[in-house]
Amino acid sequence: MASPFSGVDEERAKWRPRDGEKRAEHSSGAAEDDVLSRVVTRIAGFVAGFHRQRALGIVGFLGWIANGLGSDPSQVRVATYNLENYVIEATASRTPKSEESKAKVVEILVAAKPDVLAIQEIGPRPALMDLQSRLHAAGLDLPHFEHAPGFDTNVFVGVLSRYPIVRRSSHTNENFLLHGRRFRVSRAFAEVDIQVNPRYRFTLLTAHLKSKRQSVSADESDLREQEARLLREKIDQRLRAQPAANLVVAGDLNDSKDSRTVRSILGVGRLGLVDTRPAELHGDSLPAPGPPLTRRNVTWTHFYAKEDSYSRIDYLLVSQGMAREWVPERTWIQTAPHWGMASDHRLLVATFSTQE
Repeated sequence: MASPFSGVDEERAKWRPRDGEKRAEHSSGAAEDDVLSRVVTRIAGFVAGFHRQRALGIVGFLGWIANGLGSDPSQVRVATYNLENYVIEATASRTPKSEESKAKVVEILVAAKPDVLAIQEIGPRPALMDLQSRLHAAGLDLPHFEHAPGFDTNVFVGVLSRYPIVRRSSHTNENFLLHGRRFRVSRAFAEVDIQVNPRYRFTLLTAHLKSKRQSVSADESDLREQEARLLREKIDQRLRAQPAANLVVAGDLNDSKDSRTVRSILGVGRLGLVDTRPAELHGDSLPAPGPPLTRRNVTWTHFYAKEDSYSRIDYLLVSQGMAREWVPERTWIQTAPHWGMASDHRLLVATFSTQE
């Protein structure tokens, strides 16, 4: 499927990072050529006498250049996708994802060409590396990554990024009290800072909250609401320190917009988040007066077979600071023939200007 912005994508291809060095545990960068290596070495020597924090800032800038990103992109495309059990080795409760399903996932992602991808339901780290490798082979290079382990040992959350990850603060050991019992948050909250260019950086939080499947230990909606409150605590920690910060909260929240789960994550007032509400670009949409949420766009993100229902449970939420850079006309749900071969969820994409 062709990208809805092919002209933009042709320009973006001119500054695609080069293939590079062996990937490290959490992130990797493109290889430097000999000339750049000598330049970096000399400048590193020059800054050696500077104060440590100043030197680290310059080295981070050099790393951004070394990754072939010196062309200073004016927009960044952020996406979120629940991959429906992207596992490559069988477990007691999961079967490996089929080659046909993996190929469809890659097809959908390559068509959308995200710069940063928040992922839910990815298997252990080798599964993330498998997806990264397949995307690279298909022309979508996302060399930097975060894989956040949680108490669920089958599926995890993660991030793939074209741009360097410059801070990691994933929350992998969250728990809460409910009715006098201690419960663990099954999937981590992955939190990273991504440096798009020397002037633009944003924080990405991705989550996969408790599903609507019944739990034998407690009501599943109560569990999900408690997880949502913990996620909101992470949001508040970030925004109270810097109310104008660039923050994206993305993922599968497993609940509707009017639920207590989603309302608690959205928050209110100056620290409240903005719902980008991606919709099909060419869907059946009826213009309507009033606020955007009254528009009858096609916005469903998930098919729930048990209820034979389509609903919006995946979200791309942004802080008020980042909402100022949001480009609504370049925000959409990716459509594809036989989309369900890839996942029971659909890919959400939002675009942001990198000019503060």
